[in-house]
Amino acid sequence: MASGSSTTNLPKAHIGNIAIKSKPRPEKTASLWKTLEEYPLDAFKLDHRLANDSISILKTGLCDFRLSRDCRWPWLILVPQRADITEIFELTPLDQVMLTFETELASTALKKATGATKINVAAIGNIVRQLHVHVVARFEGDPNWPGPIWGYGKAEAYVDAKRDQFIETMREALSS
Repeated sequence: MASGSSTTNLPKAHIGNIAIKSKPRPEKTASLWKTLEEYPLDAFKLDHRLANDSISILKTGLCDFRLSRDCRWPWLILVPQRADITEIFELTPLDQVMLTFETELASTALKKATGATKINVAAIGNIVRQLHVHVVARFEGDPNWPGPIWGYGKAEAYVDAKRDQFIETMREALSS
């Protein structure tokens, strides 16, 4: 190597310290910035139907825990805060584990807070494609028991005070 060479001060290449990989390459850096511009990290946007039909009560590592505005059933909707995801298998393996953990957290809290006979969990998404998981407390004798809640009757809104009390109860159950 000539004494004026730009590699004179670089350490000898060996496993874990290869000179070519140690230096940032402009084409790789430019490619990374282009990727970040095309897929910004904050691109998550809540579907307008989920926003209209539910209220955010808590945000965790992955999900926005939302309370359905339909008071006929105690009903949480977990929305993973990831852009352009419609299916569970599209989540990263770590996010899949987090979703399972957070679904169990919501199910346990809902059962504890309501004393429900059964907790139903479903990720359907035929109409609202954005990935979301329904966690619904069911009771013998509730509207349409034991049939499904989907498409049954007309939604009934919470009275503000009852809604606020239930949200507080759920927050306490989720944090314990």
